Amino acid sequence: MKVLIVDDNNEFAFIVQKILEAEGDETRSASDAQDGYLSYLFFRPDLVITDLQMPGDNGLELMRHIRAHNPLVKTIYMSGDLSQFAEILEEEKIKYQVSLLEKPFSYGELTRLLSEFKKVRSHFQD
Repeated sequence: MKVLIVDDNNEFAFIVQKILEAEGDETRSASDAQDGYLSYLFFRPDLVITDLQMPGDNGLELMRHIRAHNPLVKTIYMSGDLSQFAEILEEEKIKYQVSLLEKPFSYGELTRLLSEFKKVRSHFQD
């Protein structure tokens, strides 16, 4: 599976990237929404894992741009404070079936979400 990680904390993004690569995924990372959007256009990932709070455009704005190309792209939003985005995230969960990870999250939480996504994805590919 192809996964794009977008987070302004480069060390954190690196750790997530290494976990996903160990799970057999092909990854790219970007440090902000603008970089993430360009990376999306060239890489065309199956899944975007993005921080909500970043300088410039936030993760929600990034996904609005990406969904102009692919409204069905799977998304995992992550943040140290999901509560400030609670209302819009509830809408996103209904409309796009996004997943959420509150930082700091565990290795198990991340791999569980990936496993669920891969099961659904393989079901539709069969």
